[in-house]
Amino acid sequence: MNKSIFNLDENLAAALSYVFSIVSGIIVLVLEKENKFVRFHAMQSVLLGVAVAILNIVLGILSGIPIIGFIPGLVHWAFGLVTLALTILLIIKALGNETYKLPVLGEVAQTQVNK
Repeated sequence: MNKSIFNLDENLAAALSYVFSIVSGIIVLVLEKENKFVRFHAMQSVLLGVAVAILNIVLGILSGIPIIGFIPGLVHWAFGLVTLALTILLIIKALGNETYKLPVLGEVAQTQVNK
């Protein structure tokens, strides 16, 4: 198994990049200069965190609308559960040494890492 930042196994470093989303992803991206597997997962974590933050802001604004605000509020709640499940899945995939690409975000992350 290849080593990565802090002398961690690459799968553990990749999984850790998902733990605190944007923050941990950026930290891993800044510290890891060579391992493309780890950098891919860190970049995907950052992109996912940004996408989730944007959707959370939009859903939060929409849930403030009188009368129909409960619908975006329910979607916002469900979206939170889906985000948690997706993050757990990505951590498991990284721990299993799998380069699991999310639709769109995974391709963007792969392109950025290969530059």
